Formats: sequence, structure tokens, C-alpha cells
Amino acid sequence: MNVETVAGSFLAALQHAPDAIYCKSDAGTLTYAQAAGAIQTLAQELRAEVQGKPVALILPNSKAFLIGYFATLFAGGTPALINHGHPEATLTKLLGDLNAAVTLSDRDHVGNTTRILNDELVDELVKPVDRSALVDPTTASDIAAILYSGGTTGLPKQVPHSNAAIVATMERGDWGWRTREGEIWLPVAPFTHIYGFLMGLTNPIIRAGAVVIPERFQPDLIVDMLVNEGVSIFGGGPPAIYQAVMASSKFADARFAQLRICPGGGAPFPLDVHRRWQEATGLKIYEGYGMTEIAPISINTEAHGVKPGSAGKAVPDTVIEIVDLETGDTVLAEGEAGEIRVKGPHMMTGYTGNAEETSIAIRHGYVYTGDIGTLDDEGFLTITDRKKNVIFVNGFNVFPREVEELLLTHPAVSGSCVVGRVDGRKGEVPVAFVTVRSDVHADDIATFCRDNLIAYKLPAEVIVLPEMPLTPAGKVDRIALQKTLSADS
Repeated sequence: MNVETVAGSFLAALQHAPDAIYCKSDAGTLTYAQAAGAIQTLAQELRAEVQGKPVALILPNSKAFLIGYFATLFAGGTPALINHGHPEATLTKLLGDLNAAVTLSDRDHVGNTTRILNDELVDELVKPVDRSALVDPTTASDIAAILYSGGTTGLPKQVPHSNAAIVATMERGDWGWRTREGEIWLPVAPFTHIYGFLMGLTNPIIRAGAVVIPERFQPDLIVDMLVNEGVSIFGGGPPAIYQAVMASSKFADARFAQLRICPGGGAPFPLDVHRRWQEATGLKIYEGYGMTEIAPISINTEAHGVKPGSAGKAVPDTVIEIVDLETGDTVLAEGEAGEIRVKGPHMMTGYTGNAEETSIAIRHGYVYTGDIGTLDDEGFLTITDRKKNVIFVNGFNVFPREVEELLLTHPAVSGSCVVGRVDGRKGEVPVAFVTVRSDVHADDIATFCRDNLIAYKLPAEVIVLPEMPLTPAGKVDRIALQKTLSADS
């Protein structure tokens, strides 16, 4: 890539293929020129208010999200990508910490200046673009996106990424999942997630590709779109997505004539998923590994090697090391399991306003991932476990502490512990164990969770115990609770 900014990448695609389809959904289609016209109109509206300030995007995957993101960049604002599915209490906290000049959303957010935006309103913004006036005001060092990560505690933290870092991310994604002119992309992960951000916002524009946006993730719908839209790149994500698609009643008879590249990531893939997908489609899943703080880290590629069950080899100019779990300072030998630490030109520089968490996550110039893995003699990385008790649900990290702390705000709950249970569809699901101080039904606690947590963090089951099992040190014995789940399954 010969551009230095994300907005510059969009301008390059516009220059190269103005009449090519940029995005398509149930609400209609926009070419690159039409999208540019909508971006220019909205940017002009926002500029005076947002220049040099954060702008919150709280939108589902949609044309409106794409237009809102690029309009923010062209207006000189800093886009902060907040998951549309968060409950209102979480949104209020995130918006309070962000202090956004404007919130772009499909609904009003009390106490915040909200510019309502949806696909129908985007159509009203489409006007002939004045390409001489659509100028990228950003530089390589400006922040191109604020993403959110749980870090080591599960509490949402801002991860600002510069244009230079995201362009480096785009280049490394394209190194792994090499694309061609005019690809048709089908992303399913939220655009606010690092994986969905790459598959839906950034990498499709490298070669003026088209993004087809499903209204929701529903396996039959995805199979229909893979067939009818001529999709060539399926931004599938974690194994649960591929498993769900293969479970569709339409899958066995479907023929994906144009499909070429099937990326995977977000959670380790069982070998059975690799085998079944390739037998059914004739295509490999090219599994990779990354996180909000640095992505991608490694990818399986045809050019550099594929090893099913591994997360591939390090992307260019990226160092992966396995270090001891006690100090994190000793680099281990090939085949030895330890914590994975990484560094590269696309890594974060820190969590905004949180020096303590930054000092835990970044040490000696490396991002410490909290994952446990091994490197073999060929450089393939295999992820074997997690240092912390993070639960992988459909490729999202669920941090038990966050759910536990919420449970403890329920007036009847006196103790809580959340552990992961293996799930054939989602990879894992959280299960909440609680002790109570007054009469309460598990269903009431589950309802409380639904009112306060995004869907992927919801406990699949709430189990009321008379008392928590404790370790000799007096801590809740997570291993004992985990074993009760294994025994019940």
C-alpha cells in the first residue's frame, strides 16, 4: 500500500473504481462514488463540531456505520467504535469516559449530543461528490480508530490506534489473506470488533472490493448470501460461525462458486471443523490469531505454510516469543508452553488514561497477550490455554470478573464465581455460580444479567450454591467448580 491513512485508502479506491459497488445491504446498494457523496455531505455537517474531538459510533453493521466512520475521519474527528449491543448502563459509562463531541447512533442517548443515523437517512445524504473538495485531513500519527478491550480485568478500556498502525494492520492482513481486484466480502463480526473492523471496514477497500452486509447472523441467510451474492471472501471468524453455517439446512446443497478465501480467528479451531469445511467446500480455513491490542499476530497462509490446529506463522516484522509464566522475562525453547508475547509496527501504545493496565499489558516493548502457547521449529504458533480465566464465546473475550462484579450488585447475591463451560456451537459459554443472602430464584438472577450485559457475556446458566468451595488460601476454588460442570456434562 502506498497510502498512509485509512481515509487515504478510501480515496485511492474511489479514484480507482468510482462506479464499483462499495456496500450492499437489504436497504440498498452504494457505489464508491455514491458513498463518497454521502461521506462528504455528513463530514461537512459534522466538521465544525467534531474536528479534533472524539465521535462515538453506536450502530449495527450497516451502510450507516461505514458512512459514519469515514465521515468522521474526513471531518477531522476521532471515531470511537462502541458495540451497539451493550446495555444502556454500559453505554452511559463508556460515553461518559469518552466525552464525545457527537454520538452517531440509530437511537438517542440521553445526555449526549446524538446525530441520528441509519440506512434510510444515509440515502438522503447521497449527493454528487466533489472529489476536489474531498480532502483527507488526517496524518499517519492521528488516531484512526478507538477500539475497546477488556485488557486483563474485563473492564472496558480505550485502545487508540493511529493511522500508521491500522495501515500496517491492513498490510499484514492482506499478506495473510491475499485479495484480488474487486473481491466481494461477507463480514459477520461486529464492525466494532477488531476482526469485523478489518473484514468490513479496512481491508475491502485495499482493492476496491464490495462489502455485502447481512441484516443479522442467521445461518440460512448466510448460506443464501454466499451463493447469491457471489461472495469471494467470507469473513467467518471463530469456529462457532463455521459450525453454524455447516449446520444450516441449506448448506449441503449449496455451491459457493466464487468463494476463494475463508479466514478464521477469534478462538482456536478444532481439527474437525477444518476437516468438515474442506470436505464440504473444497476450501481451507486460513486460521489466524490477533487481539484488539495487536492484530493480526499470525496467520496460516498457502505461501508460507498451513498447519491445521495452529494459528500460523508470525506476520511480517512481527516478533512472537513464548516466555515463562512466573516472571514473563525468560524466553522458552521451541515446544515449551508459556505466555505469548508479541511486538510489531501495528501494536497499541497503551490504554487511554490507564497507566496501570498499560504497564501490565506492555513490558519490555512487547504486548503480553495472557494466552498460553507454543512455537514449533517451523515457527507455527499453537495456542494451548489462557493464562487468565478468560472465556471465549463466539470469538469474544468474556472476563469472569466483570460478570462476577455485576452479580454482586444484585441485592440477594452474596458471592459469585463465573467459569467457562465447553459448548459445541459457541466454543465456550459462561456459567455463573452464586450464593445468596435471601430467597431468590436463579431465573430472577438470569433476568438481572440480561438487563445489564451484552448477549455474549450472559451466563448460559445460573447455579445457586449453599456455599462456595474454597482453596486452602481461602479463595473461591474455580477448578472445583469447573469439575462439577465437567461431571454434569
